[in-house]
Amino acid sequence: MAKNNDNEYYKGLLEGVEYSCKAAGMLKMVLTDFKPRELERQMSELHSIEHSADAMKHALMKKLVKEFITPIEREDIMSLCEKIDDVTDAIDDVLMRIYMNNIAVLRDDVIPFTELIIKCCNTLKMIMEEFPHFKKSSTLIQHIIDLNTLEEEGDRMYLSAMHRLHTECQNTYEIVVWREVYEFLEKCCDACEHTADVVEHVVMKNT
Repeated sequence: MAKNNDNEYYKGLLEGVEYSCKAAGMLKMVLTDFKPRELERQMSELHSIEHSADAMKHALMKKLVKEFITPIEREDIMSLCEKIDDVTDAIDDVLMRIYMNNIAVLRDDVIPFTELIIKCCNTLKMIMEEFPHFKKSSTLIQHIIDLNTLEEEGDRMYLSAMHRLHTECQNTYEIVVWREVYEFLEKCCDACEHTADVVEHVVMKNT
């Protein structure tokens, strides 16, 4: 029975990342075929993914409260739940900022950024798929390294996008708006890396 309970925690964490992957895919789809008039509806659909992720997190936390024995420390499970939730929230926030600022035309570097976010989420999914076997896995640490590399690529992409914005754009309002959008795009990659950092911390404590 304890083993089955262990699996439920790992399955819940993986499910949370799958919601992140779904949200990232929808973000790219919406921005690739960008239609400002449909943005409110699309934002609502993306938010429903985020709401489902929240419900999963709360269910896992409720389970955690009731159980005495857990596969890893309770604080680590709580931290992973929060960090994974941060990923989906960050993706949701990107579309909210575009909607709130009434952006009608996207800049060219937005789609490559969304593609990178998808890569980060997919790599995080691979990490969580291997996480139940962290004591024996031969690939988990490499997946974490791969995600760190992707996050560094996100940093470079952010710096490049901000440089172009400040050298090519003459509209102060547009600069302010797009600074915020780029910051939230970068936060998506950061949130994925922060989750992977917690996984690495757990591995180091338990092996």
